[in-house]
Amino acid sequence: MDLNKKYTPQTWPDHPETATMEGKNKFIGFWLLLAAETVTFASLFATYLALKDKGPSGMEFAAADLFELPLVFAMTMILLTSSLTSVYAMYHMKNHNFKAMQAWLMVTVLLGATFLGLEIYEFNHYVHLGFGYTHSAFSSAFYTLVGTHGAHVLFGLCWFIALMLRNAKRGLNTYNAPKFYLVALYWHFIDVVWVFIFTVVYLMGVIG
Repeated sequence: MDLNKKYTPQTWPDHPETATMEGKNKFIGFWLLLAAETVTFASLFATYLALKDKGPSGMEFAAADLFELPLVFAMTMILLTSSLTSVYAMYHMKNHNFKAMQAWLMVTVLLGATFLGLEIYEFNHYVHLGFGYTHSAFSSAFYTLVGTHGAHVLFGLCWFIALMLRNAKRGLNTYNAPKFYLVALYWHFIDVVWVFIFTVVYLMGVIG
């Protein structure tokens, strides 16, 4: 490990995230994690599709009347923008510009927190309409799928913040560079999952 080694842009490796064997091993573990996460979300999507039209007789909620596409579209744009800002952060990481990387990561965190706040608002709105978790099989499948994604967003935000705080005075080195890179990849994964949720749950629900 090179925790105390000082780098300059000239001595910084072209691919700091895989410059060490430990960094390469982190990638192996990360891809295994994503494989498991993919299976989890695939199961939740299958469950949702199987139960989306199931509800107590006379108490069904139509997705077209329930979901608010303008709000969900705004949430989607915010999350996709946060994915772009994380790309900017990794660009500065590869150029050994720690302050710029931290700044773009902070923007990413703020956008992610905004998305999460809007999702909480959305859930609260549905609950006040009577569409609670235990209302029907449809509502349970919806909250489980979208809520699991929200939990992953929260985890990603905590991961970002923990890395930023822990390395605030340490700066960049080939020990922590893979950690920053992997959390950015994780964030992209979360964004891809949301695109599927937006399409399968909201667009297909409203447009049919």
